[in-house]
Amino acid sequence: MRRVRPGTTSRGGAGSRAAGEERGLTSVATGDGVAGGESVDLPRLWHITLSVSGEQAPLKEVRRALEQLAHDHPFLLTSRYADDHAEIRYWEEARDLHDAAAVALRLWGEHRQSAGLPPWEIVGLEVIDRATYHQRIAEGYGPPPASPVGVHPF
Repeated sequence: MRRVRPGTTSRGGAGSRAAGEERGLTSVATGDGVAGGESVDLPRLWHITLSVSGEQAPLKEVRRALEQLAHDHPFLLTSRYADDHAEIRYWEEARDLHDAAAVALRLWGEHRQSAGLPPWEIVGLEVIDRATYHQRIAEGYGPPPASPVGVHPF
């Protein structure tokens, strides 16, 4: 995926995308990162939990598909699965929550065919910044750290 900074245009200007070409993600500056009149647009880490659900599928096929997704998406931390639902947890680098959520919402659909994922729909998404993730862990009410890393049944 190609990302575009706010205020820039894609190749050839607005509206000139070729058929099937994706539009880059942009975000609106919130004013938090303004230093000396210039926007500081540094990527941050976001912890993603993506939940999917649908019709039952053979467990072996679900596991194989999630293992392929982990291979295709190297930042995948852990996946838990059953025959009718799965949860995927990973870290995403993005400028803001909007960009991180947009990428997360596209993950399942973009890899459905290449990884052989079941035709399930996204039923849940949580996107939190790194500080919030670590605060939850320290206070004992967040998800346990992804250990062991990999693909595991519920």
